[in-house]
Amino acid sequence: MTGIKYFFTKTPGLGGRIKLRYADFIVEEIIEDKLCEVKRFICENPKAEKLIIPQKEPGKEYLHLDLEKINKDLHDAIRYIARFLHCSRSRISYAGIKDKRAITCQRISIWNPNIELLQKFKAKGIVLRNAAWSNRKIDLGDLKGNRFTVTIRNIALSKEEIEKILRECFSELEKGIANYFGEQRFGGIRNISHLVGKEIIKENYKNAVMLYLSATACEEESETKKARELAAKGKFKDALRTFPAKYRYEKAMLHHLIENEGDFIGALRKLPRKILFLFTHAYQAYLFNELINKRVEHGIGLKAVENEPTEDGIPLGLLPGYDSKFSPGIIGQLERELLREHKITFADFKVKKLKECSSAGSRRKIIMKPKNMRVLEIAEDEFFAGRRSCKIMFELDKGCYATVLLREIMKKNDLYSEE
Repeated sequence: MTGIKYFFTKTPGLGGRIKLRYADFIVEEIIEDKLCEVKRFICENPKAEKLIIPQKEPGKEYLHLDLEKINKDLHDAIRYIARFLHCSRSRISYAGIKDKRAITCQRISIWNPNIELLQKFKAKGIVLRNAAWSNRKIDLGDLKGNRFTVTIRNIALSKEEIEKILRECFSELEKGIANYFGEQRFGGIRNISHLVGKEIIKENYKNAVMLYLSATACEEESETKKARELAAKGKFKDALRTFPAKYRYEKAMLHHLIENEGDFIGALRKLPRKILFLFTHAYQAYLFNELINKRVEHGIGLKAVENEPTEDGIPLGLLPGYDSKFSPGIIGQLERELLREHKITFADFKVKKLKECSSAGSRRKIIMKPKNMRVLEIAEDEFFAGRRSCKIMFELDKGCYATVLLREIMKKNDLYSEE
């Protein structure tokens, strides 16, 4: 896991793996103290649901809906809905990005949708329900947290051993662990979003584009790897022809570079603004994780030190930006040391030629405290003979990553391998 080095609980690990099946990872958004419940895709024979839209009220132009999806990237789901409604994607907003390889449910808002079209909406792996009109849109961050229901499989322990480890680990977890940014922040299997972000911050736009186009992962299909190899060699026309149709962003960037030789800033702008900013945020997240590691290595750990910025008694770690200021004392020394190692300054986060990637910076709690942790089931694993599975449920505040908590329970960095 990117930038994550240390464990903060002492219990032995369960081992095992997650996300063998989509139903093994369920995410339900908690917004305004209401749970967006998964219903459709956990049923063996789900029935079609008719979307009922109430009469529009004066002054209320935003339609709020539950979006349930299975094995769908949120951006792809939003794109599909917008295309179905013949409207801009910018008219659809959400509070947080949910996992792709999972079953998830969250609240979205659509500004002035075509009701007649919306009532006919159908899509594989996507369901809309619980429509209600509002006078405001749903913005990023407008959620309280998420409830997770996770099945860990291929556990080589007895039921009694699993129960003991979970009981003791839950007790430790309640006291808090490092609020590391999880793997999702860094771009999935290629794990390069923070590296692209660093190149953008340093205004190395060509490097950023080439990294995005050409960096490969062993899990990628051979055709995709071939396309990335061609892009790395500057054979943009061949790469454009080779990339599978689903790689819309890569294709859009390549087409721009073919038509506008050397315009790497223009190529980056072929990406949606939200994705562009995610590169910056990924780099900030990587630096945040590294600062937690430095605290551990200097014997400070997660406890607050004198004069350190805190909220509810919890230290606030730095997400650097052009308006940031160093913390006082030893924490400020660690922050300066990290920026020197990366050869960056706060001012670098004001990206002159790509302003949409600029960030003023902020701070974030360095401790997460899960709530309502429960063991739902421990059973024989039907997919791994002689092994067991366990299903657990827990809630996390917004911005906290379930994979970070699961890493503590499983005591392994690769949560998906069968080793």
